[in-house]
Amino acid sequence: MRRTRILTAVLALAAGLLAGTPPALAASPAPRTTLAADTYTWKNARIDGGGFVPGIVFNRSEKNLAYARTDIGGAYRWQESSKTWTPLLDSVGWDDWGHTGVVSLASDSVDPNKVYAAVGTYTNSWDPGNGAVLRSSDRGASWQKADLPYKLGGNMPGRGMGERLAIDPNKNSVLYLGAPSGKGLWRSTDSGASWSQVTDFPNVGNYVQDATDTSGYASDNQGIVWVTFDESTGSSGSATKTVYVGVADKDNSVYRSTDAGATWTRLAGQPTGYLAHKGVLDAKNGYLYLAYSDKGGPYDGGKGQLWRYATATGTWTNISPVAEADTYYGFSGLTVDRQHPGTVMATAYSSWWPDTQIFRTTDSGSTWTKAWDYTSYPTRANRYTMDVSSSPWLSWGANPSPPEQSPKLGWMTEALEIDPFNSARMMYGTGATLYGTENLTNWDSGSQFTIKPMVQGLEETSVQDLAAPPSGGAQLFSGLGDIGGFRHTDLTKVPSMMFTSPNFTTTTSLDFAETNTNTVVRVGNLDSGPHIAFSTDNGANWFAGTDPSGVSGGGTVAAASDGSRFVWSPAGTGVQYATGFGTSWSASSGIPAGARVESDRVDPKTFYGFKSGKFYVSSDGGATFTASAASGLPSGDSVRFKALPGTKGDVWLAGGATDGAYGLWHSTDGGTSFTKLSNVGQADTIGFGKAATGASYQTLYTSARIGGVRGIFRSTDKGASWTRINDDAHQWGFTGEAITGDPRVYGRVYVSTNGRGVVYGDSSDTGGGGGGGTDPTPTPTGACTVTYKVTNQWSGGFQADVSLANTGTSAWSGWSLGWSFADGQKITQLWNADYTQSGTAVTAKNVNWNANVATGSSVSFGFTGSWSGSNTKPTTFKLGDQTCTVT
Repeated sequence: MRRTRILTAVLALAAGLLAGTPPALAASPAPRTTLAADTYTWKNARIDGGGFVPGIVFNRSEKNLAYARTDIGGAYRWQESSKTWTPLLDSVGWDDWGHTGVVSLASDSVDPNKVYAAVGTYTNSWDPGNGAVLRSSDRGASWQKADLPYKLGGNMPGRGMGERLAIDPNKNSVLYLGAPSGKGLWRSTDSGASWSQVTDFPNVGNYVQDATDTSGYASDNQGIVWVTFDESTGSSGSATKTVYVGVADKDNSVYRSTDAGATWTRLAGQPTGYLAHKGVLDAKNGYLYLAYSDKGGPYDGGKGQLWRYATATGTWTNISPVAEADTYYGFSGLTVDRQHPGTVMATAYSSWWPDTQIFRTTDSGSTWTKAWDYTSYPTRANRYTMDVSSSPWLSWGANPSPPEQSPKLGWMTEALEIDPFNSARMMYGTGATLYGTENLTNWDSGSQFTIKPMVQGLEETSVQDLAAPPSGGAQLFSGLGDIGGFRHTDLTKVPSMMFTSPNFTTTTSLDFAETNTNTVVRVGNLDSGPHIAFSTDNGANWFAGTDPSGVSGGGTVAAASDGSRFVWSPAGTGVQYATGFGTSWSASSGIPAGARVESDRVDPKTFYGFKSGKFYVSSDGGATFTASAASGLPSGDSVRFKALPGTKGDVWLAGGATDGAYGLWHSTDGGTSFTKLSNVGQADTIGFGKAATGASYQTLYTSARIGGVRGIFRSTDKGASWTRINDDAHQWGFTGEAITGDPRVYGRVYVSTNGRGVVYGDSSDTGGGGGGGTDPTPTPTGACTVTYKVTNQWSGGFQADVSLANTGTSAWSGWSLGWSFADGQKITQLWNADYTQSGTAVTAKNVNWNANVATGSSVSFGFTGSWSGSNTKPTTFKLGDQTCTVT
């Protein structure tokens, strides 16, 4: 997306996450920790997209099998029946957080059950771990890992080039991987289980974006950037003889082997002065198409060309759709219509203004047409229409002057693919979403084709802050990297617009007045303009505040419990305070610049701060702060703390680093003293939610290491005991930025991720009460109809969707659906319901949020399962004792 995306993943991770041994804990009774004792249903608060999609991969032998990769948010598989994406890397844990960055992905055309992902987020010191190649034989439902002796860069410059990972289409045990950082070309001959360098490959690349960058981010050698096989030069079971490799070297960008990788030579006569972002082969006509740019992308690129190489004759032809002098962008997105190989499409990926451009040829590059063109400047004629009604925020609330339009066709359009089985379907990735069309062939007939977001289920925002108010129309406020953030009134629906007036690129902090939730404040980053905004209607509408002198970034902000005043710790200057809505700020004294600030949730004049091991307290509305005498707190600034609603001076503090104090602390005297919880080894966030039934204290939530296990934990007894509420399949990499419970729904928790959006969980704990969990299930009466559909099946596994409709005359306040498998199938994971299985018998029951089903309405859930021999569909379903009609 925007340039700020480079660092959103890093700033929160710079301290406290390096591998090491946990700090020694004081002697104490053994911690009472229950692991996975509660069953949670995990979903996303829907935003749909929100980040850069640099790669889309269609399987070449199975219809409707497609994958997408993201730069920091994992990989996804397309679900044709629902037109949604299924996340595949939620199992990546805290210690391997970098493996949520996917630099390349490959789907096996010989065995479509197999898929591979090359993972790693940064090649410099920001990511402490090396990269890996993940391999799956069940389409990404589970993975095995082959560690690499070098790093990979899913969020590095050049990440839109590729694909760097490729499977031999004739001998699928052979794979190649192009490495960055001068590590060269690598090969596996055992289906990705082990890898070795191709030592005879002559060029490791030499292009760097900015050699003067001392961080290592822009100064890394972008290396080997794509591998393409000529499938016509091999036969089934034998290694493909001809392989093309793209190298980040402007003078030597394409190499070829004609002996299955034994020897390599530079292609003679090739263009120079450019980087080959993509190399796509049309084996039927014998053409290798190449998209060139003068930069590595995904943001930059000022000149570009398209070329065609005739594999039989060695003839190079410049097929650029416009003269080089008329380009102000590079080419990258590149695809061939496999049903009509003479049809080729390419993108001007770095055309930011007035829009990106997409080019199409039906005669192998002899002539081209554009997705849009000028009739008379600045008036545009588009070959397409855009329908963003499913993600209306993609308009950014903008009303630009021509030739700009809103919504835009896109930017950073490095991924572009025509469905190999359907010439009418095309998908392309942008910096904010994944778009597609299913009537692409209208382009050639002269009528318009329709572009829509095809992104549901793919959530790719980096979450900086979360807040769940106890009242008002908003269920959740989120502060996000790149797209600012949202007010969710319904977690299952995409909000109509992100925060605007102003629209921060990244919202770094937000807060609401605890006893007046109509008052909301947020701060963030903006290239030009104010860095603070206020709302007086529960976040529905906003107006800008006034910056004090010197502000360069959002920092953190706190609202008084009654909304009468605010304390702001922005980047670029010291802590400030104001009464009213920030029209005039005064410098706070006694607290250092850069301190994290929060408010007491009861006393409107009490505010708190933390910086470098010291806790600070103000009792005069933020005018003056006094350092607390509390000692033993973390010495660094990787700390987050919150005050408990409803009780003055009740403060919880989480954070630290493995080389010092690290854990969870509690103060009941407004920060004068803190007690460290001995049963929490490490903690990075703290949040509060509705108390359990019979509990006198609000529920605590934390992302922590407790009992030697990393996870999301809940305590209903003030931290005396903890329950892990996530599991190994739901870890989401780094979750240490923000967490909050829901003050209105017991058991509901909102978790920040670094690239997988806002995740929330609902509990099935019936003992919690208060609207959470699964309530005792009444026996519904009346008619019911069930639709059972196997949506995907592979060797040993399958996925199914079940829809249960209330066709009777009375509403249900709970439901329980039972059936039996005829062939011994076993459920491995089920979502949107709770379930039990005993032998062949299965019972699925409602969770709290889908218990009520009105007459004429339906409820759905899905699951994955295992099978052998046969996978016969169940024929009888019972709702309690009532037999349902099966359709």
